[in-house]
Amino acid sequence: MTFDAQKTGGLPPAFLAAETSSFLDFLKAQAPELLPAKRQLPPARGNFEAPHGTTVIAATYADGVLVAGDRRVTMGNLIAHREYEKVFPADEHSAIAIAGTAGLAVELVKLLQLELEHYEKIEGTALSLDGKANRLTKMVRDNLSMAMQGMAVVPLFAGYDVHKGVGRVFSYDVTGNRTEERGFATTGSGSVHARGSLKKLYREGMPERDIVTAVVQALYDAADEDSATGGPDLTRRLFPLIALITEGGYRRLDQDEVAAVAQAVVEGRHSAPDGPQAPVL
Repeated sequence: MTFDAQKTGGLPPAFLAAETSSFLDFLKAQAPELLPAKRQLPPARGNFEAPHGTTVIAATYADGVLVAGDRRVTMGNLIAHREYEKVFPADEHSAIAIAGTAGLAVELVKLLQLELEHYEKIEGTALSLDGKANRLTKMVRDNLSMAMQGMAVVPLFAGYDVHKGVGRVFSYDVTGNRTEERGFATTGSGSVHARGSLKKLYREGMPERDIVTAVVQALYDAADEDSATGGPDLTRRLFPLIALITEGGYRRLDQDEVAAVAQAVVEGRHSAPDGPQAPVL
């Protein structure tokens, strides 16, 4: 196919046709081999281990929603990375936290960011929060063939619903099934321990400082039981990544703010190794 480069500014006609507001649909039509779902994996030889990331948390609070993650990435029984980032902005009012195969998870994040940005440029308005969560559903489902080969990506998605004026949390499984969670959600290898910790600490409508402290406590509990989850590292000054999404948009907490909370949590564990106790009734 030939085209007049001068009339199209050097771009192929497909780039100027407004057929869809979905970047993924455009890529599927123009270069399907670039999509993760179309990728063919070579046969594995020996024991193949890809870096995996855990544990991530999302929770609603008084002003919106919080998303957090530890920093450790493992490869089998080895620590592959101590400073990995697992929390990313999806757009101005939403965030995604990743657990699972690290490389594929970061690729999924970049595709989601492109998808939401492309939609907003084409339509002149942002997708609704439900629409964003639905787009992520398809991306996770498209990775199912990889998941069946041991390279799963299981994200958490959260955002501030500007129409309802509340924070909302969505969890996924490897098939792309999406569930809206009440209060909080966790995923990753340490998720069961983080969830158990939050069940005794979480209260609806918590102020910012309290929800940040509760989440740091939960990640500490996860690291205490799960070797793949990294706890606060006071020696290396490594602390969880925490982002807050409110009506004002996405904001990542400064590491000094998180460090102050983590320091208080660690000091409290000296006298109470199992953490704060919730009342029986």
